[in-house]
Amino acid sequence: MPVTRRLFLRASTAAVFLAPLASSLAGCAASEDVPSVAFGARLPIPPLDAGTVENGVRTFRLAAQPGTHEFVPGKPAESMGYNGAYLGPTLRASRGEKVRVLAENRLPDATTLHFHGMMLPAAQDGGPHAMIGPGASTSPEWTVDQPAATLWYHPHPHGNTEKQVSYGLAGLFFVDEGPQAGLPQDYGVDDIPLVVQDRRLDANGKLTFDPSGNSLGTLGNSIAANGTLGAVLPVTTQRVRLRILNASAGRWFTFGFADRRKFHMVASDGGLLAAPLALDAVQLSPAERAEIVVELKAGESVMLRSFAPDLGRVNPPEAFGGGKEFDVVRLDAAASLAPSPALPAAFTELPAPAGTTTAVSRSFTFNGRTINNKTMDMNRTDFTAVPGGSEVWFVDNVSAYQHNLHIHGVQFRLVDIDGKQPPPERAGWKDTIPLLPREQNRIALRMPQWSDPEHPYMYHCHLLTHEDEGMMGQFTVVDPSAAGGAATPSAHQHG
Repeated sequence: MPVTRRLFLRASTAAVFLAPLASSLAGCAASEDVPSVAFGARLPIPPLDAGTVENGVRTFRLAAQPGTHEFVPGKPAESMGYNGAYLGPTLRASRGEKVRVLAENRLPDATTLHFHGMMLPAAQDGGPHAMIGPGASTSPEWTVDQPAATLWYHPHPHGNTEKQVSYGLAGLFFVDEGPQAGLPQDYGVDDIPLVVQDRRLDANGKLTFDPSGNSLGTLGNSIAANGTLGAVLPVTTQRVRLRILNASAGRWFTFGFADRRKFHMVASDGGLLAAPLALDAVQLSPAERAEIVVELKAGESVMLRSFAPDLGRVNPPEAFGGGKEFDVVRLDAAASLAPSPALPAAFTELPAPAGTTTAVSRSFTFNGRTINNKTMDMNRTDFTAVPGGSEVWFVDNVSAYQHNLHIHGVQFRLVDIDGKQPPPERAGWKDTIPLLPREQNRIALRMPQWSDPEHPYMYHCHLLTHEDEGMMGQFTVVDPSAAGGAATPSAHQHG
């Protein structure tokens, strides 16, 4: 489709959609007050779980279970967690290892276990078809074959994902690939996991939900870092690495420091950037990750803050979660700091995305709660791809508000936004990207290498209310040679 016609159709669709909506946009503006929080509670660090190696397989055990968690001291709230009351352990495995996850459901409702950002067979991916009933268990198994990265795991039951993730079912999964020279890597000391969620709490400190309150679902006005409000991180080294996950259901964050000091972004969703990137802020939509390294001086304190996010061409600008600033974590440096190695000048090569002219091309329009005017149908396959096939996707958001895109089973590269080069913080490997209003994103990817006509992969908006309400599609990867067709393309080699 020529770009000019595409842009015309996108603008026309947006105009039709926005006309009846324009008068109601002002009512969607974020009007909640940000409560004052006393910072002083020590930032909890999720336990590191390296599993156990049995017969050459690294095995992890996760139990999804109900519990209670105190966001407000002395006020227990209903929660969920993996192997505990809230959130889950950080799993860690190396590239080339075979891993198995023994997952048990101790909840009263069905759940799934999705490995977000992991490149693995569809049958092991933990999408909405892989339901685990109450009292049941499952044991996905695969070989880790992707570069070092900060991935995560969470439930994916269709129609119930927002509640289960918001109640605490989430955890990080670190993929290692040998020592990372120059990067802080002492877990819990100078290499810090940071799961950030906005929380909407009532007077009793309990989680509440109001998905009808705006076009994104529930937006909380309290910020939890690793499940704690007003958290403080004691810093004992000159540099500290923060592995930040936006695990919120719908809120976007623009992370930076209150004094606007520069830091270095070193990795995005799928692994290291080509080189350290000096920034004073990085914006993350729900499910995106960023690894940053910040330098402190002995004895100083600095606040990690979320500044008002840039939500694109939204009218009014403060609608849909814009216009708000939040303090997230305070970093308190010790009176003396252990020295840290200097960051390297470069990490890896990130060649330009290849095959954008010869690849299979697909177009996706995000509008309201639909993708290409369809909502999720568990019995419908939206398209079939070939194993390892090179593809280019044109993804249009014609809505008046933001969406984002997550694709299961792959890491991809962002080629351009409205025909322009993407910002450098989005230049690395991604599995989730923001879709700002009335923007077109072009991405390049290779399909998963595993042929499976029975088990689909998902693509969807990761704003969880949107996902639950059907803003999701699915595809299968099938080797045409198995049915007498052309030979299967080469497997995807990432990194």
